[in-house]
Amino acid sequence: MLLVENTKLALNSLIANKLRSYLTLLGIAIGLFSIILVMTAISAIQSSFESVFSEIGSNNFVVSKYPAVRMGDDRGKYRNRKDLSIEEGMKLKEMTSLPTYVGIYLSSGGKVIKYGNEKTNPNVSIIGQNLDAIYSNMLEVSEGRMYNKSDIELARPVAVVGSAIVEKLFPKLNPIGKTIKIDNDNVEIIGVFKKRGDIMGQSRDNFLSVPYTLFRKYYGDRMRSAQFIITARSKELLNQTSDEVIGALRTIRKVSPGKDNDFELVTNDQLVQQFNDITKYFKLGAFVIAVIALLASGVGIMNIMLVSVTERTREIGIRKALGAKKIVIRTQFLVEAIVLSLVGGAIGIILGVIGGNIVASLLGVPIHVPVDWIMIGLTITSLVGILFGVYPSIKASNLDPIEALRYE
Repeated sequence: MLLVENTKLALNSLIANKLRSYLTLLGIAIGLFSIILVMTAISAIQSSFESVFSEIGSNNFVVSKYPAVRMGDDRGKYRNRKDLSIEEGMKLKEMTSLPTYVGIYLSSGGKVIKYGNEKTNPNVSIIGQNLDAIYSNMLEVSEGRMYNKSDIELARPVAVVGSAIVEKLFPKLNPIGKTIKIDNDNVEIIGVFKKRGDIMGQSRDNFLSVPYTLFRKYYGDRMRSAQFIITARSKELLNQTSDEVIGALRTIRKVSPGKDNDFELVTNDQLVQQFNDITKYFKLGAFVIAVIALLASGVGIMNIMLVSVTERTREIGIRKALGAKKIVIRTQFLVEAIVLSLVGGAIGIILGVIGGNIVASLLGVPIHVPVDWIMIGLTITSLVGILFGVYPSIKASNLDPIEALRYE
């Protein structure tokens, strides 16, 4: 009951001194707003990216010429590596026994797809794959069919397209069986991929897949380095499978003993970790800004509470004369400081969550509520209220009742 009564007194004090209270609340709110805004936006983006990374699969990994993230001076080192080739992928499949699938994956971007008088923007990706890559990527066809072994062996001019291409070129038509033009080459649509949605405002359905043999026929030596998508039999065998793949690929590419691999293995966990490594600096920066703002606000709380003690000296004297103990007076002013801090923090958190999700929606990722950071924020604001409310509360409780009653 004492806590409830002190909370009511604290709220009445805030209302009685509106301008002074608002200015103090503003400082606390800004501090919490800054960190919750950043954490909400980053958490929403991170959640969206992790859902994309998870598409690699827990028992899959990718072998590529480049690492997932390239930084500064290392770019030249990776660029000078020999490209991964289709032949190396085929040899890798023959030399390994642990992988369930060894997918071969080739891609080229910036393509314009035409159908009659209609055409897409020059941002479509064309992908050449073998059947193992299709199985590893767990690509689903919503209409028509996926190309088969015969299509690959004969390099038939067939394609399975993403839903974004269908929406652009065939808004009112069934695309199956229609012939589209890629550069100057005609390709028949035999299937449509299931819609995957957008991330960061970018469509993941703006692509088409063709047999890798057809891709090579069209682009020949102009193709970029291939990627190999490896599926282990289980997550438990992932490390053993990757070791076997590394050993076989080093042999295929004639990497001398003692030298570093001239290729990269990328797993889902590595992608998540690398993303976290990048975002941790943004989180740290937001945390430092918030701490500075909260410390400044804490000083403001202390000043307000000291002013409140001075203004209410006579009230304190009367309460002590009527038998109020020191701990009662101390608790009253300490609760007022905590309530002041928590109200400001709650405002900052609400605005931060709203602002962070506005940023997330503008980037095209799902909204997110960072419950962990909300709890951290409330804890920090409570500590600020306690830390900077202790001295004024002690000062109030130590007032001499006789001197306090004489105070005018």
